[in-house]
Amino acid sequence: MSEAFDISTIARGARIRRSPYFEATQRYGCKSYTVYNHMYLPNYYTDPIDEYWKLIRDVVLWDVSVERQVEITGPDAFRFANLLTPRDLSQCQVGQGKYVLITAEDGGIINDPVLLRLGENHFWLALADSDVLLWAKGVAVHAGMNVEIREPDVSPVQVQGPKSKFVMTDLFGGKVVGFPYYHFIETKLNTIPVVVTRTGWTGEVGYEIYLRDGTRGIELWERIMEAGKPYNIAPAGPSDIRRIEAGILNCGADMTLDNNPYEVGLDRLVDLEKEDDFIGKEALRRIKTEGIRRKLVGVDIDGAPVEFNITRWTVSRNGKPAGHMTSAIYSPRLEKNIGYALLSLEYAELGTALTVEVPGDGERPATVVRKPFVDPKKEIPKS
Repeated sequence: MSEAFDISTIARGARIRRSPYFEATQRYGCKSYTVYNHMYLPNYYTDPIDEYWKLIRDVVLWDVSVERQVEITGPDAFRFANLLTPRDLSQCQVGQGKYVLITAEDGGIINDPVLLRLGENHFWLALADSDVLLWAKGVAVHAGMNVEIREPDVSPVQVQGPKSKFVMTDLFGGKVVGFPYYHFIETKLNTIPVVVTRTGWTGEVGYEIYLRDGTRGIELWERIMEAGKPYNIAPAGPSDIRRIEAGILNCGADMTLDNNPYEVGLDRLVDLEKEDDFIGKEALRRIKTEGIRRKLVGVDIDGAPVEFNITRWTVSRNGKPAGHMTSAIYSPRLEKNIGYALLSLEYAELGTALTVEVPGDGERPATVVRKPFVDPKKEIPKS
């Protein structure tokens, strides 16, 4: 029998971009990276479980420059941004952000960025892992609108956790603490130009700092770390444990181009009644009318702690195929295995008993449960 494949032998090169904080992540001992949006994304520095506890008890700093930006400007920028998403952007004020979907003509999900409206005709899309810059440029060719689409020099970090407010107050004063969830301000940290948003990928209190000068990444990183010392700040990688607890989806895993918003529970982001047209509108109207055939649900998996899944795990019901796990992980706080499964609709009812095939460990009993697993009303990040 041949030996198991050593993933560390995968070749790397200059085509994979490094963030303005990359040297700092190396200096602080990052032990593992993944590739996301053609960039290196830190996975962890100590241990994912240690970093999870640090996140929910203290405060952590993430390099999330992989949230590469698509900037939309020009006289028709509002119309064009509104064309890309089924969410009605007329409800988005300047200085406000929105969690949005970018949909294809058939209603499939291309991306789920955070949109920031910096001006009447000035938008950023902070991307999940897919090439929306190319999609937007392709749409613009045929849209007949006067817009400019580009990637600006913008590199975000996230400051997340219950003590993040104290760190941000020490850095910027009270002006960043008082504004509402999903709002932002443009400001400077001394002379470093930034946009500070009340957002994050954790379900905890948190902020993102969008650096607007990539030459000053190390300087910004060190200033945040210094301000966070009294609050036990630590660098960390994005926590899949916490985002699964919070019901946050990972584009590319929990939803793909093959999924529509109704299947994955994001129909709240679809406004079929908005005045302006958007890509995928007729398809999504038809899907809503006809109904879905599968659904993304929460699942508890019995037994000993599982490792975070790196493949789709098969799910069955009484020996018949039912779907697959998109995300699965052990929650130390809940002391159980949790995750999401995309199931045929007939198996998606709460309380349905399932069987999950865990690679290397065999079959495990599982049950369909409600999600989010923690803080279902999302009161924590808004506090």
